[in-house]
Amino acid sequence: MMSCFAAMLRDEGAASMTEYALVLALIAVVCIVALNGVYNAVSATLNGVSDKLTAVQSGP
Repeated sequence: MMSCFAAMLRDEGAASMTEYALVLALIAVVCIVALNGVYNAVSATLNGVSDKLTAVQSGP
C-alpha cells in the first residue's frame, strides 16, 4: 500500500493534470465574465432599438 502511495507522489503526470485543470478553470471564468459583459451590451442595444421601434409605431 505504501509503495503505491509513494509511486503516486513521484508521478509528475498528476501534477501536470492538476495544473491543466486549474488553467482550464481560469479560462472558463474569464470567458463567463467576458460573455456577461457582451450580453449586457447587446441587451442594452436591443432594448434601445425596441424603444425606438415602439416610438415609430405609435406615431407623432
